[in-house]
Amino acid sequence: MTVTPNKQFKSICVLSGFNYGKHKEFIEAAIDLGRSIAKRKLHLVYGGGNQGLSKLVSEAAFVRGSQVLGIIPRALKSLGSFSDSPTVEELVVSGMQERKTEMLNHADAFIFLPGDLATLEALITLASWAHLHIHHKPIDL
Repeated sequence: MTVTPNKQFKSICVLSGFNYGKHKEFIEAAIDLGRSIAKRKLHLVYGGGNQGLSKLVSEAAFVRGSQVLGIIPRALKSLGSFSDSPTVEELVVSGMQERKTEMLNHADAFIFLPGDLATLEALITLASWAHLHIHHKPIDL
């Protein structure tokens, strides 16, 4: 699904799972995406995790100079899977719904990589909001 953009992008939100998947192509795609984000001098917004595809995208963007914002639900942060995240900035929110709202507030477009049920739920929510004209930001898979 793609919604036509109406302005120049400054930031992009990448959503994906906290594992690497079964195919090495997913790993390569995540690293390439992070590099591409940095090459285009975009800011990265993501879920703040330090595992899996999310980690690879954020590290590849961060080490090449992109500003990185991790938006982390308080409940997940307390589980410890978000320590040592390569983020310049970290925003801790009350829950998953606020996380999606903040991602919408901070990003000009969304890219989804392979993920889990939380990734699917975020895709459905953001696509629904686009359908309802709550936002007009591009969503790509």
